[in-house]
Amino acid sequence: MTAERRKQIINILGKSVKPVKGGDLASLLKTSRQAIVQDIAILRAQGEDIIATPQGYYSSKLPNNIGETRVFACQHDHEGMKNELEIMVYYGGKVQDVIVEHPYYGELKGNLMLQTMEDINNFIENINQSGAEPLSILTKGVHLHTVLAPSKVVLDKIEQELRKAGILL
Repeated sequence: MTAERRKQIINILGKSVKPVKGGDLASLLKTSRQAIVQDIAILRAQGEDIIATPQGYYSSKLPNNIGETRVFACQHDHEGMKNELEIMVYYGGKVQDVIVEHPYYGELKGNLMLQTMEDINNFIENINQSGAEPLSILTKGVHLHTVLAPSKVVLDKIEQELRKAGILL
C-alpha cells in the first residue's frame, strides 16, 4: 500500500503546475500528513527530485521551470527583504531559493519558489508570525538568490533595479 501511495505522490506532483501542500496530499490519499512527509523523504532518498517549499511540494521536472536563471548576491536588513523580493517578482522573476555560506556548515539553502506578490506577502507574514529569522541573519544580511525569468532581458532589469535599491553586492 505504501509503495502504491508513493507512486500516486509522484504522479500528483508530476501533473501539478504548482506546489502541493502535504496536508492536501494527505487528504487526497486518505492518510496522515506525517505519512506523506515520510513518503517524500523515502522518495527523495530513492532519487526522486522532489522539492519542499513553504507553498508545498513540487517536482523539479515542472514545465514552468523554463527560462534563464541568474544568481544575485544581495545584502540588506530585515526590512529590506520584502523590497528585494518584490523587485524580483514585479519584473517577472521567480525567486527559487535563498543561499547563505555558513562558516561551519557550508552552504545552507532554503527553497522559496516565490512567483507572485501574494507568495511574497504570505512568506513575510509566515516569518513574522512564527518569530523565525531569515537565513541571512547568519551572515549579517549577505545572501544569494537564484532567480528564474523568461529571458536575459528580464534578469538584466531585475539586476538594474536591485542595484538602484542598494541591495545588490
